[in-house]
Amino acid sequence: SGAGNGNGGMLGSCSCKIGPSILNADLSNLASEARRLMDCGADYLHLDVMDGHFVPNMTFGHPVVKSLRHHSDAFFDMHMMVNRPEQWIEGMRDAGANLFTFHIEATDDVKGCIRKVKEAGMQVGVGLKPKTPVDVVFPYVEDVDMVLVMTVEPGFGGQKFMADMMPKVQALRAKYKSLDIEVDGGVGPATIDLAAEAGANMIVSGTAVVRSDNPRDVITQLRGKVDEAIQKANLER
Repeated sequence: SGAGNGNGGMLGSCSCKIGPSILNADLSNLASEARRLMDCGADYLHLDVMDGHFVPNMTFGHPVVKSLRHHSDAFFDMHMMVNRPEQWIEGMRDAGANLFTFHIEATDDVKGCIRKVKEAGMQVGVGLKPKTPVDVVFPYVEDVDMVLVMTVEPGFGGQKFMADMMPKVQALRAKYKSLDIEVDGGVGPATIDLAAEAGANMIVSGTAVVRSDNPRDVITQLRGKVDEAIQKANLER
């Protein structure tokens, strides 16, 4: 992976990984927030990049990621909620991103974008918005490191978890036993059972972890549920 990146090879085995979304943290104090969340047992950090076009909101771009990289060796999962994601690949690689997750709806050349991300030395994920059917991603699964199933409409924090997205996760898990499947949006102690039982193993949690009085407890709780579901699935095989 690119210069100065954290633990490069995190993905690949279907184990539980918890990634707090730093968009819910104190953005004026990102370095210490990143440290606090990793110290509380997070496996990676989920960084939401929004361009004001693919989604109505804007967040941050390469400069913020690059300056955060100077203070953190965490694994950076970049959730690129941007149009024309190809244009962001080089900048994110140079900023120290590990995993570049773009939306299948954001480009006409999904295969080309996957190839460019890999050529840049990053791992690659593809994301699905709630209205996108899951079979759209099947042709690309063999080429990617992770599939992200959005459990809210991307672009806004604090929405309710969409349980009706779980059949997508189930369909992916049924076909691909060792694929990293990430869920993002409204995931916390109240909704983790649904996500874990459906087969998600990469858990993005925003408000539930970041705004908690005891993030370590919440991360431990989420991990326990996912580990339990993975063990159960392994026994049933």
